[in-house]
Amino acid sequence: MHILVIDDEAPIRKTTMLTLDALGHESEQAENSTEAMSLLKKSSFDAAFLDLRLGGENGLDLLPRLLSQEPKLNVIVFTAYTSIDTAVEAMRRGAVDYIAKPFTPEQVRQALARIENNQRLENRVVELESMLATSETLAEFETKEPLIQKLFETATKAAASAATILLLGESGTGKSLLARSLHRNSTRREKAFVTVACPSLSRELLESELFGHVRGAFTGAVGETWGKVKAAEGGTLFLDEIGELPLEIQPKLLRLLQEREYERVGDSKPRRADVRVIAATNRRLEDLVKEGKFREDLYYRLNVITIELPPLRQRTLDIPFLAQQHLKMFSRQSPRPIKDFTSAAMAAIQRYPWPGNLRELRNVIERAVILASGDKIDVNDFPDNLRGAQPSGAIIGNRVSLEELEREHILRIIEIASNMEEAAQILGIDPATLYRKRKRYAELTEQTAPSLATASTS
Repeated sequence: MHILVIDDEAPIRKTTMLTLDALGHESEQAENSTEAMSLLKKSSFDAAFLDLRLGGENGLDLLPRLLSQEPKLNVIVFTAYTSIDTAVEAMRRGAVDYIAKPFTPEQVRQALARIENNQRLENRVVELESMLATSETLAEFETKEPLIQKLFETATKAAASAATILLLGESGTGKSLLARSLHRNSTRREKAFVTVACPSLSRELLESELFGHVRGAFTGAVGETWGKVKAAEGGTLFLDEIGELPLEIQPKLLRLLQEREYERVGDSKPRRADVRVIAATNRRLEDLVKEGKFREDLYYRLNVITIELPPLRQRTLDIPFLAQQHLKMFSRQSPRPIKDFTSAAMAAIQRYPWPGNLRELRNVIERAVILASGDKIDVNDFPDNLRGAQPSGAIIGNRVSLEELEREHILRIIEIASNMEEAAQILGIDPATLYRKRKRYAELTEQTAPSLATASTS
């Protein structure tokens, strides 16, 4: 943790900071309230040790000011002037613990252990609330397909190891969900699961988000941050869309994987990290290596255990079951319970190629439950593109690749949607992914249009 030591006696500050360093924590010091408030404005702290006698100041008066600046700050009060009254008053004003001087390193360790345990419980509550909010389900990991069953068995074995795992698969195949499942079934389940979306930020901001930065490291860095690597200490760091990681950051990630070390932006001090890395991508990293966009040594370091999630169109035996599971889940949340699908609706579900994979299936079922007029979902409750598998009905069964099938469907959705964001929502994919696909299709239009026309008339 990042801890602030506030005491007017230099020897006490030094002793406390040496104890914290021995316990593996980072610390800074303040002699009085002015220095303490200044440090809080510049940086973020997890905990503070506060002396109740700060020269002519009363530490109890400083306590609410600290919490006003940093509401989640865990303040531990310590003083040589112990009494039940001061302990009660400190707790009433927001302190989480109380230690009498002279204190031992073991007392400090126990006080911090209680804070860490509370933080662990809070993180677990947040994770469970997140799971409920997104209605995550493990139904996606149940299968009747023998080859896919072996894949899930491999994932179960890999979860118990400390090895780096690389998840491959198209957008919407459940890579993020599987990453969380791997974490929950690992020895690190009690620690944090931290996600970094690699395409979401510029190179500078992404590097800072990953590794943290010191004050003044770049324009706008008015304080310190500790980064996602630090936040995932003891737990799992999930790097989503690792194929989009800028080349400039790749050596630093390689160092983290190989040496378990990293440096914050603007800081020369190496720091140790105990994190398990799971990475995911919908791109072929081998191709990116050949193109010079991805380091070969990093690719091999990530590729310890690789799990490739199949697209939904390759799970034909699972589609009815998955649709029923989503129906049950969303029906429980609906004021009007929906019992089943009509035969026409289920036929449409099974004919459709699902280019958006599990995410698209989930979105379609949720929409149908909301819009259904009866106690069963009918084909008319589906989006126009799904009814009768119209997007690809003209070319299904002909000599056309799955890539061409997906392209035809996506282009038709773009045509009927009012904007790209709506099209991405219908397809169940990220807008950024849709923009990349549309750009690629525009470049290939002249080459692909004849084959589609031939297929549709053959």
